[in-house]
Amino acid sequence: MALQYTENQREYIHLANEFGDRYLKPNMIKEWDKNGECPIEAFKPAMDLGLHMLEIPKEYGGAGLSYEDSALVFEKIAEYDAGYALTLITSFVALRCVMLAGTPDQAQRFAKIIQPGHFAAFTMSEADAGSDAGSVRDTAVKNGDEYVLNGEKAFATNGGVADVYIGIFRTSDNGNHGLSAFMIDRNTPGIYVGKHEDKMGLRLSNTVPLFFKDVHVPAENLLGKEGKGINIALNSLNLSRAFVSTLTVGVMQRALDEAGKYANTREQFGHSIGSFESVQNMLADMATAIETSRLLVNNTMKMMDKGISVRKEGAMTKLYITDIAQKVTSDAVQIFGGYGFTRAYPVEKLMRDVKGFQILEGTNEIQRMTIAREVEKDYERD
Repeated sequence: MALQYTENQREYIHLANEFGDRYLKPNMIKEWDKNGECPIEAFKPAMDLGLHMLEIPKEYGGAGLSYEDSALVFEKIAEYDAGYALTLITSFVALRCVMLAGTPDQAQRFAKIIQPGHFAAFTMSEADAGSDAGSVRDTAVKNGDEYVLNGEKAFATNGGVADVYIGIFRTSDNGNHGLSAFMIDRNTPGIYVGKHEDKMGLRLSNTVPLFFKDVHVPAENLLGKEGKGINIALNSLNLSRAFVSTLTVGVMQRALDEAGKYANTREQFGHSIGSFESVQNMLADMATAIETSRLLVNNTMKMMDKGISVRKEGAMTKLYITDIAQKVTSDAVQIFGGYGFTRAYPVEKLMRDVKGFQILEGTNEIQRMTIAREVEKDYERD
């Protein structure tokens, strides 16, 4: 490894590995993936260990780990299944948004819901408002001491299993500055959960549309001030992009491990295919991509731990890693040959899973736009 881990970090990785070996066995993952399931009972061991609260401060019931240390744990869990890891990080990304944008009381209330072992979700996307947040049309109308929410959200990660949501709704017609964020109890009347999406990959991650019909939310559940929803959404994306990158590194590592082992046991022309220069080159490129990606994630996490904005760096991290992962997992399939194109081996699933990360949390086309705008600022005239 290029990274030099501390003794504590090595212990975190070891514990994550033990957890995966015990609770995320290959036959179970294969069956859940085949059925497109997000089995709630499978997450109980993770909840009991507090994996959904790793970097949340202890005063909110979390473990208080740094972003850097949490990333190492979730990279390892993603080696077993990225969808499983994504389900867990979605909850603490949502809670972290409340901690940063809401009041201490709101954060405590939110934490009390998920800390015992429940899920949370962040939802903003709509059928006609994905990359373009300014197109959000779902409304929140102030009525006395409450807001009334109406609309339809799309692709809500954890939406069907969460007990509490952070939702972005329109409170005025002032473009991006007309969006506001709310804490929403899943059990509030008027909330309906749609059918779980039959996704290509990340099939252990629950993804659903959500329908809001005259949902009454107390005004005290508004996070920050009206019109600040876009800032909260961007904060959420900065966090989640960094962790999506972490999970992608885990998937790439699994792809290399599978391909490396297969290359040393598969024989053609009287030799292991791992002795062929073309295969060696692929393995070398895969290993190099993984190490550079891991270093990039680590630097971004350290910046976040220091409170430094990672608008540009987070976008770069997500863009580079999720793009290079397409080649890494594709090469893994290639090394397996015809078998790689079947479900007999896990590499085809790894390839399906990482494709989702090029789209989640802002498409990579949006990442390029974000990076370009930040770079342009470096060359603006005084």
